[in-house]
Amino acid sequence: MENDKALLKAGALWEKGKVRALIFIAFLGVTLLIFLISVAKGSVEIPLPDVVRVILGQTVENDNFRPIVINMRLPRALATLIGGACLGLSGLYLQIFFRNPIVEPYVLGISSGATFVVGLVVLGGVTFGLKTLPPMFLFFGAFIGAIVVMLVVLYATKRVKSITTLLIVGIMTGFLCSAATSLMTAFADKEQVHGFAMWALGSFSGFTWVQVRILCIIALPLILVSFFLSKPLNAMLFGEKYAATMGLNVKRFQMLLIFFASVMTAVVTAFAGPISFVGLAIPHIMRVVFKTTENKILVPAVIIGGALMTSGCDMVARLLLAPIELPLGAITAFIGAPLVMYLMTKKGGEI
Repeated sequence: MENDKALLKAGALWEKGKVRALIFIAFLGVTLLIFLISVAKGSVEIPLPDVVRVILGQTVENDNFRPIVINMRLPRALATLIGGACLGLSGLYLQIFFRNPIVEPYVLGISSGATFVVGLVVLGGVTFGLKTLPPMFLFFGAFIGAIVVMLVVLYATKRVKSITTLLIVGIMTGFLCSAATSLMTAFADKEQVHGFAMWALGSFSGFTWVQVRILCIIALPLILVSFFLSKPLNAMLFGEKYAATMGLNVKRFQMLLIFFASVMTAVVTAFAGPISFVGLAIPHIMRVVFKTTENKILVPAVIIGGALMTSGCDMVARLLLAPIELPLGAITAFIGAPLVMYLMTKKGGEI
């Protein structure tokens, strides 16, 4: 009898594993398709076979396709995939850290902090004595802003126990950063304001290979490391005391999560502007789709899901009303904001 139960349990696990594998394959397939369509579609239509040939380094009949794909569309498409994976992972880390499903970098004000420091550089002319601003400079500025806001929120966690109060602290900190950024905007030159305003709306437009390399150098190692964090992340789900009994250095691991989340948020914000709700929506969607809180499954799912959502929203923003490009942050908000309202109403208004 016990053997029969064991066999039934093993069979159920096998079936569940097959379903999850098929979902993973489907997500990967859709992500790849959106990636290719994003490169193919635009003011100049490029056939998908030619897109594939150019990416693989093969010859195409129309030589004009190659510079369009290589220099303009391919860097942007790659950036949306990596950037989306970073935002999704950041949201997952923060939701586990705070044990709250509606926490993400934008909600906690981390993105606003990064935006404020980038505003100091772009609008305020804070160059720290440098004559030219290398691309890495924007990342370091965004990272400083993200870390400062995160430290404020961490300090609040030591003072208050209410999650609602903690979220309000993060939101208010974000408002303060936004207010300071608005003041700088009022005194900046019109040309600076226009460029900063377009950046602040969120967009991967104009991504260069230099920025893609920086994004890869900073983000890809952190994404790879995330695959080795599944066990400690699972331990954190049951609270700090349980994680400590499992031999985890809780404080050190928490600082690591905050560092990773801040770095990944900063590198995306520095080059693409503040992009909301990806970090909030994707971890929750993946939990529902895969019906699990097991981070061994959620980590790769969130990476793929974040890449899929960001690349898909970027394609919609670019093509829906072409040649006018819509703000990416607006498209992601149209998806994320209803999810927040759904979560709140499902819990009877309790966060």
